[in-house]
Amino acid sequence: MTAPLLHTRCPELVRTLPFHRLGDGPTPVRRLTGTARDDLWCKDESRYGSGGWGGNKVRKLEWLLPELRRRGTRTVLTVGATGTNWGLAATLYARELGIDTVLALIDQPEDEHVREQLHRLRASGAAIHRTRTKPRTIAALPWLFLRHAHGLRPPAYLPPGGSAPIGVLGYVEAGLELAAQVAAGDLPEPRHIVTPVGSGGTAAGLALGCALAGLRSRVLGVVVNDTLPLATKDLTRLADRTATLLRRRGASFDLPPLRLVSTRTHLGDGYGHPTPEASAAAEAAASAGLRLEPVYSAKAFAAALTAAVDGPALFLNTYGPRG
Repeated sequence: MTAPLLHTRCPELVRTLPFHRLGDGPTPVRRLTGTARDDLWCKDESRYGSGGWGGNKVRKLEWLLPELRRRGTRTVLTVGATGTNWGLAATLYARELGIDTVLALIDQPEDEHVREQLHRLRASGAAIHRTRTKPRTIAALPWLFLRHAHGLRPPAYLPPGGSAPIGVLGYVEAGLELAAQVAAGDLPEPRHIVTPVGSGGTAAGLALGCALAGLRSRVLGVVVNDTLPLATKDLTRLADRTATLLRRRGASFDLPPLRLVSTRTHLGDGYGHPTPEASAAAEAAASAGLRLEPVYSAKAFAAALTAAVDGPALFLNTYGPRG
């Protein structure tokens, strides 16, 4: 297996930041035709993943899971909504490394996509607890840690979306990968990169990776989750924490200012609530050969089509359906 670009760029990290490859990169880039913009490109992360589920969560797990295994973790506990892509990816890939998963699930508006995903979650082997609301989930966490402890050892906690600094490294890696594709002439340097923001790790990592690689691209994070703090300052703080992690693990680098901004323009009534703009964007994407879902990727694609950003612009397709 090829080494991650981050290890190649900072060899001093090889001993301190374990990595386990779960997908094949680089993910493809192509110009999208037949849309409302003639300067729109796509980097298709739906192709990333070796098994039961692809998409942007897999890159985070490439760093999170080996770190957990290094610590001797046997069980992880994480939180998501009933249609969580993160929870499914974490369960399937953790199982490959002998780690069990406990999911606390918060209700979201139910549609066919959510019903299908909940069926996949139930079949995944995760221990599922329907905690329904965020306050009830917070209240239930102490009991869940006790209920799923191995002896005196409780499960390790993974934040929603895997957006801890180590998980953010997955999209630092993607930013470095994108820079290599630009250098190879696969696409022009994007003026803007548009990505959905559900927990912040993808946007924060992309901004940090682009800065490290010398790209001047500005990351536009399209907020789709109203239950977490995801303003520009929050995403920037997460990127800064990730840079601090790299330095503490031995890396040395100069970092230009991050080019990162978030917008709530396409959130609608909240997490999981459909919007007419997202529905129209999903239809436009289908005509361009992209399959999107209504919670994350369709809202971000709506922003990519309509936001007042100069091009060339790059849409990051984070949805990873399998089966």
